[in-house]
Amino acid sequence: MSIYKTLATIGSKYIGKSKLFKYGFNLSPMYRRSTARIINISDDLLNVQVKLPISYKNKNYVNSIFGGSMFAAVDPIPMIQLINLLDQNFVVWDKSAEIYFKRPAKEDLYADFTFTLEELEDIKNKIIQQNELEIVKTTLLTNKEKSITFCEVRKTIYIADKSYFKTKREKKKQ
Repeated sequence: MSIYKTLATIGSKYIGKSKLFKYGFNLSPMYRRSTARIINISDDLLNVQVKLPISYKNKNYVNSIFGGSMFAAVDPIPMIQLINLLDQNFVVWDKSAEIYFKRPAKEDLYADFTFTLEELEDIKNKIIQQNELEIVKTTLLTNKEKSITFCEVRKTIYIADKSYFKTKREKKKQ
């Protein structure tokens, strides 16, 4: 078990998952370096909101937000969110990501990460039928009013039944 998983298990008992998720990310050295901050998380973890403020730490040569900062602000959220929304009988991995820059970002950016209860139920039902599946989650980095999109990130996430995944991995070792 990783140090992060251990801290999450202990911390969620004392302050709840949503607060732990928010402060864990905002204090984590890896996420802090993206300069993004989680500004709100619903108690049920279905919605996470992130702000990526423009600053001297993330400006590139042409005074817009560096693309790496945009990606780093988005990268870990959907996978960690899904791990916490599904129970321990599932394996969840980031498989791939694509980033599409729409226009230079010269202002603070905002992103919403949302899973619906129907989406989670659909994932569980498909895993029962297929043992594994891949989903694509799209996140838009926008202005505060959500009227301008600066960047689109598509993350492919692999999800599998844990016992199926262990068996599959054992077969690959042989």
